[in-house]
Amino acid sequence: MITLAQLIRDHRRKAGLAQAQLAKLAGVGKTVVWDLEHGKESVQWDTLQKLFRVLNISVEWRSPLLERMASVSSPAAASVGPSSAASSPSHPPG
Repeated sequence: MITLAQLIRDHRRKAGLAQAQLAKLAGVGKTVVWDLEHGKESVQWDTLQKLFRVLNISVEWRSPLLERMASVSSPAAASVGPSSAASSPSHPPG
């Protein structure tokens, strides 16, 4: 499994950015990037989001609870979606 440090360092390098450049584009201090790339694990979520936006990294939340909630609510959502879409025309009569 890839570490946070590896993820940020690899994406930064692939983007051709120096640590200071990434920090400036993300609006964070350059020591934040250095610390993260060297294994610091305590960082504010909003700081990570800023770096992820610049590096085009997306985050997907996954948990057994979320999966159970989605499976319980999916049948109702699926039955509402197609019928409402089919009842409204996508193009005006021409």
